[in-house]
Amino acid sequence: MSQISITQLFEGSQDKLSLTWDCGQEYGSKQLDNDAMAKSAQGMIGLLNFIHPNWIQVLSSIAIDYLNQLDPLPLQKKFQQLAQSDLTCMVVADGALVSDALRSFAISKQAPILCSTCSSLEVIWVLRSFLAKVLAPSISKHGVLLDVLGMGVLITGESGVGKSELALELISRGHGLVADDVVELRRIGPETLEGSCPLILRDYLEVRGLGMLNIRTIFGETAVRRRKNMKLIVHLEKSSGSDISSFERLPLSNLNENILSVTIRKVIIPVAAGRNLAVLVEAAVRNYILQLRGIDSTQEFIKRHEQEMNGHASE
Repeated sequence: MSQISITQLFEGSQDKLSLTWDCGQEYGSKQLDNDAMAKSAQGMIGLLNFIHPNWIQVLSSIAIDYLNQLDPLPLQKKFQQLAQSDLTCMVVADGALVSDALRSFAISKQAPILCSTCSSLEVIWVLRSFLAKVLAPSISKHGVLLDVLGMGVLITGESGVGKSELALELISRGHGLVADDVVELRRIGPETLEGSCPLILRDYLEVRGLGMLNIRTIFGETAVRRRKNMKLIVHLEKSSGSDISSFERLPLSNLNENILSVTIRKVIIPVAAGRNLAVLVEAAVRNYILQLRGIDSTQEFIKRHEQEMNGHASE
């Protein structure tokens, strides 16, 4: 469950929208909850709407003029409609002035009023993008998230399999660290998972025998990333010399893993002495990039093999 308070919303968008408090700052702890919003028929944010109200109502200068022109009784009926909704806060845009009647209603509803000099459409665009990320469904996964050749790669495996050592090797080869041990994933789009690192672990990589390494300090600014969209999972699986032959050498179908209703491609790499895992991960990423472009090496090889067999059969 993801939540954000009105105060956090204000602080996160203050600079972009030149936001100021008009009233209700004492109610800034009111929460926007993604679970409650998902179960509600109300929209998240939009222009002032009495029939289909939003959690956050944005009032343009036209809406303010409309409210100011209403007689007290019709105006009170409009406010009663809003009072029956789950109104969380209001944003007055276009630099419009807040009337005493609107301010009194907001205080009675305990709904803060924020003011912005930006246009109402810009306010909606900025806040909707901001809330979509903050309130996105999230989950934490154990592993190491890296930027390998521009692609977000999550390295998973049981404890002690060598995830951090592999990550250190990839970082030394010019790739970037996003998160180690705890990877926070958010579904910011229907088919997009964004990975980031908890603040307390940011820039650090734990390697057995060496302890905590500050990757930013050791390798420089270009060796770390704040966030990255995850596209590939590389799972490391322990195996002895006799077990490695049991792995399928020519997988005919691709493996996938479902995370937060998003399908992510998965590759399983057996770990054994003498295997250069960093090279294998790079090759897996390059191969997946080719598959995204419609080039599947395995299927091409199978077709070539079938053509060769059919050729011999016709002789």
